[in-house]
Amino acid sequence: MDVRPLDAQLINMLRCPVTLSSVKLEGEELVAEVGGLRYPVRNGVPVMLPEEATLPAGFSDLDEFRKRFHRPR
Repeated sequence: MDVRPLDAQLINMLRCPVTLSSVKLEGEELVAEVGGLRYPVRNGVPVMLPEEATLPAGFSDLDEFRKRFHRPR
């Protein structure tokens, strides 16, 4: 399967669903600029589900992360 790279315009539109911050592409992941949640990119598709994200160091679970970084919409 031929996977195209993520479009820069798409990356600029995406936001972390927990912190509402912008994201940047680092390797095969999109990293939230606030908090550092790392969202996978699978077969060229960003998976922007908090439950699929990798937590930054110092957090044991998503609830703990949300208590510190959650921004209401």
